[in-house]
Amino acid sequence: MLRIVNLVISKPQNSTESEGTLIPTLIHQRVRAARKDENPTVICRVSSGWVVLGDQQHLRGYCLLLPDPVVYDLNALSTPERLRYLSDMATVGDALLEVTDAYRINYSVLGNTDPALHAHIRPRYMSEPEEKRKMPVYVGYSAEERNSHPFDLERDEPLMDELATSIQRLSSERFKTHETR
Repeated sequence: MLRIVNLVISKPQNSTESEGTLIPTLIHQRVRAARKDENPTVICRVSSGWVVLGDQQHLRGYCLLLPDPVVYDLNALSTPERLRYLSDMATVGDALLEVTDAYRINYSVLGNTDPALHAHIRPRYMSEPEEKRKMPVYVGYSAEERNSHPFDLERDEPLMDELATSIQRLSSERFKTHETR
């Protein structure tokens, strides 16, 4: 399997994809595909980017929030953009709690492998073995376990539809609440 190496020339300050400061990463590729309606993992568009289902569904409902435009990291966003991104991330978590039997949501923004902002949003379930449930997924589960349920559009599409409906409703409710303040 050939994998594109992700490189950053230098850490950009407040830069976006359009400024050409980032060398394309998998995040860039996924956002471009989402814009062209060619990314089958897309759940929906939100104000800060794209919500997609993870390539692996070991924990049902694992999602990512990809910013659009793509930026280097959270600190590259202006304060209003940052607040919008974090609000969208929390909304995805709320939707996961609503449509799955998750008892908790884990959020992580790392960017070490793909040096572009993206958030991992992982539902956690009481049905997980307790010793694994108490650890981050990438620590508690082996790579073999994490990769045991690849994305399958036929299987995952009903969940994606439920999540899209919930995210859009929750986003709309938050927007209305914000307008009335």
